[in-house]
Amino acid sequence: MLQVPRGTQDILPEESYKWQFIEQRLYDIVKAYNYQEIRTPVFEATELFVRGVGGSTDIVNKEMYTFKDKGDRSLTLRPEGTASVARSYIENKMQHNVEQPIKLFYIAPMFRYERKQKGRYRQFVQFGVEAIGVEDPLIDVEVISMLMNIYKSFGLKSLNLKINSIGDMESRSKYNEALVEHFSPRIGEFCEDCQSRIHTNPMRILDCKKDRDHELVKTAPRMYDYLNDESKAYFEAVKSKLEDLNIEFEVDYNLVRGLDYYTHTAFELMSNAEGFGAITTLCGGGRYNGLLEMLDGPSETGIGFALSIERLLLALEAEGIEIPNDKGLDLYICTMNDQARSVAASLLHKLRERYISADMDYENRKLKAQMKDADRKNARHTIVLGEDELNSESVDLKNMDTGEVSRVSFDEIITKLEDL
Repeated sequence: MLQVPRGTQDILPEESYKWQFIEQRLYDIVKAYNYQEIRTPVFEATELFVRGVGGSTDIVNKEMYTFKDKGDRSLTLRPEGTASVARSYIENKMQHNVEQPIKLFYIAPMFRYERKQKGRYRQFVQFGVEAIGVEDPLIDVEVISMLMNIYKSFGLKSLNLKINSIGDMESRSKYNEALVEHFSPRIGEFCEDCQSRIHTNPMRILDCKKDRDHELVKTAPRMYDYLNDESKAYFEAVKSKLEDLNIEFEVDYNLVRGLDYYTHTAFELMSNAEGFGAITTLCGGGRYNGLLEMLDGPSETGIGFALSIERLLLALEAEGIEIPNDKGLDLYICTMNDQARSVAASLLHKLRERYISADMDYENRKLKAQMKDADRKNARHTIVLGEDELNSESVDLKNMDTGEVSRVSFDEIITKLEDL
């Protein structure tokens, strides 16, 4: 028997309503912040992610779905959204837009070949925002405040925002030198990935899931101590503005994020909810001041974050938060004979043209079975079409919650339902 590929899932109707609710909430929030939607291809040139995400990252080295097309071009299913947005920004010359920053968002499937875990899939849906074109602590705070607004809007309370500064390229360079000096004497005690990272991106050793409890990780130099004056001033401004907005946060000096393009502000949101799982990260993001130049674009800066819908659902489950399910019908039409079925089909067409949700029985069942079907479909109102109703061209419209019945003509049904 054919089955869904490992690490993927079918989202059935009894679950899809949750996704629709979340996605609509996200659309409402980004509209309030004046962010516009961008849709990029599901696959891109592999080079985009090698250069944009970083050749030393696990995403590029281990997790990408890469293939050759018939033209022998190397293509990759997108593993994350920022690189694709940056490519589109460059290709479409958005830096010339008079409105800066360019504020974008996306909701799209991403693909990573990784071990399936609770709330983590090889195909997952990511929501992300990017604000490109302005370097200002206020934009950083705006993005973080949107992030917090999203999670709190669903009623989540067990949240812990962690922030750090990775500094500019000058600060990062000095910090990397200090990390190499710190880890090199005992690097053989670390995993193979970390032994490789010390030569490519030593900051990623601090982000290693295997060696995070190693004593050298706990005693590693702090990034903050290697920030130059400009980077420190930027970070202090971000923290000050967050405090002005009463957004609680914790400075985590080991927070470096996993991608090569981050500079200055980096942040992650964690869930402290019992039962959420061993991996507590809900989402993360940060500023990227060199990404566009790495992709042969202009020297524009940006900041953004990305979250997984799957992990948001997991957090809601852990805190016992139910998503409302408004799947009920406005009207269910019960029919008593073939002529009534024909009239019902015509009425359904008119109702649906007015965006009134309605349905009828298609199995020619007895009235009692039809009423049971109306209950299963959570119909708010029902009518019964029989010989008497057809002759009088009127029906009894029944409110299924209150039991109240009102007599309405065929011509009044649509208006009555719209009023209700």
